Amino acid sequence: MGKLFLVPTPIGNLEDITLRAIKVLKEVDVILAEDTRTSGKLLKHFEIDTPLQSHHMHNEHKQLKSLVQKLKGGTQMALISDAGTPAISDPGFLLTRACVENGIEVECLPGATAFVPALVNSGLPNDRFVFEGFLPVKKGRQTRLKLLAEESRTMVFYESPHKLAKTLTHFVEYFGGDRPASVSRELTKMYEETVRGTLTEVLEYFTNKPPKGELVVVVGGKKP
Repeated sequence: MGKLFLVPTPIGNLEDITLRAIKVLKEVDVILAEDTRTSGKLLKHFEIDTPLQSHHMHNEHKQLKSLVQKLKGGTQMALISDAGTPAISDPGFLLTRACVENGIEVECLPGATAFVPALVNSGLPNDRFVFEGFLPVKKGRQTRLKLLAEESRTMVFYESPHKLAKTLTHFVEYFGGDRPASVSRELTKMYEETVRGTLTEVLEYFTNKPPKGELVVVVGGKKP
């Protein structure tokens, strides 16, 4: 029987890939990639010539049965996302669950994940935290925000640049403008930046200076 490897890839700086990740990517029979064009550049940089197969949110349901059959037949597979650890706000959960249900071994390598450095360097309590990823765009958003307004642990969110101001505005509305917050963008890249302050201060900053790049928002929990 084959095996599925979940392999984290750098979130920006290529030096953050591990030696073990490179070894696994070279040894497996096929690499499932969220975007083969993006992953192709990474593999070329590290001289990895393993065949790539597209595996993303729009086709992962259709591929499950076929991939499980190949794994049962002995194919060794690695799953990577465009950046970071697979299944964290990226494809990976469905295939992992299918492997577990079918008795196929799954091994997840440790490696880059955007929310960890953002949380640690926020200066907010990180002994207990809740990872929310991307909030619902429309349906369920208000309900989620009302629930999170009572959350006492530090909260971690992912957000896109063009939606950041709207999301921060909602946080001010539901959580209060004096909540401590931190926004990290372009982590590990040349223009990495972390902005800290109250939600009101952070919103004002990014209203005057619209952000670029991937973002992680960390918000302090409700005080007793």
